[in-house]
Amino acid sequence: MKKPASLLGNKKKFLVFGCGFSGSFFARTIRKFGCTVLTSSRSVSKDPNSFIFNSENSVVPDEEIFDGVTHILSCIPPDKNGNDPVLGSLQSKLQDLPLEWVGYLSTTGVYGNTKGGWVSETDQPNPCQKRSHNRLNCEKKWIESTLPAQIFRLPGIYGPGRSTFEAIKNQKIRVILKKAQVFSRVHIADITHAIIYLLQNKDSLKFHQIVNIADDEPCSQIEVIQYCYDLLGLKMPQPILFEDAKDELSPIAQSFWMENRRVSNKLLCETLGYKLIYKNYKLGLKNCYLNS
Repeated sequence: MKKPASLLGNKKKFLVFGCGFSGSFFARTIRKFGCTVLTSSRSVSKDPNSFIFNSENSVVPDEEIFDGVTHILSCIPPDKNGNDPVLGSLQSKLQDLPLEWVGYLSTTGVYGNTKGGWVSETDQPNPCQKRSHNRLNCEKKWIESTLPAQIFRLPGIYGPGRSTFEAIKNQKIRVILKKAQVFSRVHIADITHAIIYLLQNKDSLKFHQIVNIADDEPCSQIEVIQYCYDLLGLKMPQPILFEDAKDELSPIAQSFWMENRRVSNKLLCETLGYKLIYKNYKLGLKNCYLNS
């Protein structure tokens, strides 16, 4: 049994760029391990652990923010030109730091459409969407940066406060049926804890530059929606066929339905030994239900 937090503690300092759903969850959790964590904000924040970073306005963090930094996590998506905002503004600064690790949150969208087939880290990316092409471009820039970068490819992310329950409660749910269509997903807690696991065991595990983080059971969207309605004790509306609904969907929503793949987590869970907290959507959504 490896010691918990063997490579984490009060001597580690993290900068988290992009403090949205994933970044803020990671920051809150990693602080519990005794690490110093500062998070970026696009404007002045009352949070004493926040610093300003706004690449669009060329606003970069003050010099003292970088003192003692050992780890970076970037959760910021590509800019409108498809470039990475953090590398675009700070690459030379980061290369001057004695960093132990840099993490970048990417998307399994880079794999493209496999018509329901499984994808793993050994598969060549084949992105269909412009936003996925941009992500792949950012991945490559991180890998080529000479920084100790590790890329995490993520499918649909959900967790307390951001799940199908909110769509149902806000009456923004679309119950759409598309035969043989599956999606992969991951609970927010497993993203954070998988990364922490890899950091804790960095010295004993072989380093993999690209890692998928997904649960064990890709499934149709309608199964997830039905399960949420069941937990709420409500009747699910009659599904609409995708063919009948597609013209009313936004371009982003349409593109969501144009790709069909199952994301393998075998590298993370079998080769590297991470144990998922929420192995499937039922366990994960129960957590969301109890914390909503």
